[in-house]
Amino acid sequence: MTEVAGEIWRMLDEQTRDRALPQGADALWHAGMGLFSRMRLRQRQILHRAQSVLAWEKDFAGLTDHRLQEEAGRSREVFRLHRDKPRDLDRAFALVREVAERQIGQKPFAVQVAGGLGLAQGWIVEMATGEGKTLTATMPAVVAGWRGRGCHIITVNDYLARRDAEWMGRIYRFCGLQVAFIEQDMEPKDRRPAYLADITYCTNKEVTADFLRDKLQVGRLKNASSALLARIASGGRSPLDRLVQRGLACAIVDEADSVLVDEAVTPLIISGPGPNREQLEAFRQAADAAGALDSFADYRINLRYREVELTAQGRGRLAAMASSWPGVWQGARRREELVTKALTAKELYLKDKHYIISDGKVVIVDDFTGRVMPDRSWRDGLHQAVEAKERLEVTDPKDTYARISFQRFFRLYQHLSGMTGTAREAAAEFWQIYGRPIVVIPTNRPCRRKVLPDIVLATKELKWQRLVEEVRQIHARGRPILIGTRSVRDSEQLSLLLQDERLSHQVLNAARHREEAQIIAGAGQPGQITVATNMAGRGTDIKLGRGVADLGGLHVVAAERNESGRIDRQLFGRCARQGDPGTAQAIVSLEDEFVRRYTPDIVRHLDRRHAETKGDLSSPVTRAAFRFAQRRAERFALRQRKSVMQLDRWLDENLGFAGEL
Repeated sequence: MTEVAGEIWRMLDEQTRDRALPQGADALWHAGMGLFSRMRLRQRQILHRAQSVLAWEKDFAGLTDHRLQEEAGRSREVFRLHRDKPRDLDRAFALVREVAERQIGQKPFAVQVAGGLGLAQGWIVEMATGEGKTLTATMPAVVAGWRGRGCHIITVNDYLARRDAEWMGRIYRFCGLQVAFIEQDMEPKDRRPAYLADITYCTNKEVTADFLRDKLQVGRLKNASSALLARIASGGRSPLDRLVQRGLACAIVDEADSVLVDEAVTPLIISGPGPNREQLEAFRQAADAAGALDSFADYRINLRYREVELTAQGRGRLAAMASSWPGVWQGARRREELVTKALTAKELYLKDKHYIISDGKVVIVDDFTGRVMPDRSWRDGLHQAVEAKERLEVTDPKDTYARISFQRFFRLYQHLSGMTGTAREAAAEFWQIYGRPIVVIPTNRPCRRKVLPDIVLATKELKWQRLVEEVRQIHARGRPILIGTRSVRDSEQLSLLLQDERLSHQVLNAARHREEAQIIAGAGQPGQITVATNMAGRGTDIKLGRGVADLGGLHVVAAERNESGRIDRQLFGRCARQGDPGTAQAIVSLEDEFVRRYTPDIVRHLDRRHAETKGDLSSPVTRAAFRFAQRRAERFALRQRKSVMQLDRWLDENLGFAGEL
């Protein structure tokens, strides 16, 4: 067995790292330790150490490029042999700073050095939007690459993986390291050398899917010895020869809140076709049956839990309708499951919000980023139910081959760290799930963003009217405006209203994502109006045009509050970067789905209290209702993420025939 194969097995053996979440008194102790961890003076500690790194600057500034590369080679040997001391890390960071200035013309500031030190410690680092997280990651990534076991830098999409690998590649190559990236359409033969590089940029979905595919290749082999026996028995061939990854040593997660928290609601599943002609026809019949049932009388909708339940009357009507239908319809439980799924698709999964139709296919829109996910499908028949609702060709259901939650996968890394603009709100979860403390890094220049109080209106119609009027007034002053919406449908509706008022604008959403780079590049120009879903700007920079700073900078408007305050803060973070001026404000209504879903009783009370009010309802009380709804939504989402992780463990423990994952 080769050294590489042994390393693979050591990395893939997750049992020592994938421990169950603490329960009972252990959970209380663990939470208390997390609270104590957040109280430590971690920020002061690494800011002070960053000054020590900067003190090394004079040692490298006068060296020629050849001498600097020799110094990099010596540092690499120290870290490869694990002979490094804290002083060596400081020196290495200083060296990378000098390399960055020479290779890409950017030298990390002291706050970026502090952020890099936090990543090297295995922390979640909060750095404000626009503070240069991409460059910050190069310092700990170089050190991880020098250790010789690879470093994965996780980004949120393929575009950023390619862009950052190419942009920062000159730094890594100067330091004697190989850099590569993974894209969705890459073949396995190209993925293997990319993972063997010292630094690999990839998305969370691709790295997790490759891990699952490798586990399927390994099959039931339990250790390196059994793999060696399999190689002998098969005449020199082994499942290990088909693996693409070499293990999970180090990960630096960009947009850590999105990857480790928001997207962790849904597990990643490897599946294959499971054709069933009778079942496909049953989905179409279920859609017809769902259309014939009456809301309230035949079924009830729970918006908070996004569930549909048949009433006794509904079950009776369904039994009568299905009495002459064949096959699965003769079993009460099966027909009720089919129709409940069809009702869920009809009532809770909306076109241009949860999905779009592209080239005759249902394409999912990510709830948190607003981006399309053409490679994803809903499970347990929901995708087929949506296709049947839209009268499209119903695709074959899929059989699950392997699955893993993102929480469980990222806990497998021996060294995990992350960076994001919004970590504070999820500090408890980062500690509880991943055992990672957070540190907040101050901005390089004082932040000049002014967040204005929310404007609360009674109805959606009044909200859109007020929003258009606000846009008109700010546009008249020449300031650029970015308006964030939660769905494709809302962005298109607002676009029509702006057209009616002859306000020229650009629209960025899942249906128009191809123009994203061009639209974002111009979003900070004088007088520009940009309407966008949550996809706008994550990982990109909105640069202000000439004279815009003197006018007050970019103005950001949230047309609806999100279920997480972190996402609102990300949107507001599009303005006032790197010391620029900017303003942000939310314009919301009591008819917004979000607040009605999580605080229906409060909304009904406010409706009665302000029944005669037709104008602005803004007050500390109405604004508090939205904050309370967000806290409730965040607690609910956390329970969902925990349940996904616990289900993973339950499946492993109780369905042993499926193999361990």
